[in-house]
Amino acid sequence: MVADGKKSDISLAGTLGSSAFAACFAEICTIPLDTAKVRLQLQKKAVAGDALSLPKYRGMLGTVATIAREEGVAALWKGIVPGLHRQCLFGGLRIGMYEPVKNLYVGENFVGDVPLTKKILAALTTGALGITVANPTDLVKVRLQAEGKLQPGVPRRYTGAMNAYSTIVRKEGLAALWTGLGPNVARNAIINAAELASYDQVKQSILKIPGFTDNVVTHLFAGLGAGFFAVCIGSPVDVVKSRMMGDSAYKSTLDCFVKTLKNDGPLAFYKGFIPNFGRLGSWNVIMFLTLEQAKKFVKNMESS
Repeated sequence: MVADGKKSDISLAGTLGSSAFAACFAEICTIPLDTAKVRLQLQKKAVAGDALSLPKYRGMLGTVATIAREEGVAALWKGIVPGLHRQCLFGGLRIGMYEPVKNLYVGENFVGDVPLTKKILAALTTGALGITVANPTDLVKVRLQAEGKLQPGVPRRYTGAMNAYSTIVRKEGLAALWTGLGPNVARNAIINAAELASYDQVKQSILKIPGFTDNVVTHLFAGLGAGFFAVCIGSPVDVVKSRMMGDSAYKSTLDCFVKTLKNDGPLAFYKGFIPNFGRLGSWNVIMFLTLEQAKKFVKNMESS
């Protein structure tokens, strides 16, 4: 990401391509943790005294191990195809458009450090726009991840990503692809602001410390900071989004929020916090490190 007050030194197409590539690479590396997070979030509270309803999944590593043991290691990458669809669209747009939108908000002739409020506003904008386009890919990804081990003879709802898209449209209508759009826009706009604005701000602050330069160490610290802020701020809307997409019983965002609070308690909104941080923390580190290197590569390509 470029320094405050400076225009990008690569083309918009190069920025979008670098962003999509970095987001896809991070997705491939971390989707097992995302699958564990979705399973933990969808797990309902056990009924007292009912041995059969004891929590199946316990903790990040326990959930990963249970899925691998019962369904095979490949099941941890369930949803990778729509996940990559999502990152190409959403990742490319929200990250790639951040600098242009930020520059639009501060004005063409702005010089100096961009205010944090403008960074947050730019990231909220690109996050909301990006996920509005990419919501169908998110829905299919969650549905594929949510399906656990089935009883013998019970067919799977979907045979793959493309089958899921077509089945949802055929059985539920085209609008169903935008199920959960409300909490998804809220979640991704908020998390995008937490990620991109905090990365931008932390990186800017680190670079003012003597001895630090725009290198991998700086990108690593800034990426970890971005992941931590994103999880703390976005976890409640993330839980509501996963539950709405994974279970069609909820009538609306508010209905899902109220039922989750009533049935599972306030801590349910931070279910899967550790795997979520493991996922988003590592995702941000991998994505930002890859993005910085990809943009350098594109800059060299375009200037040669």
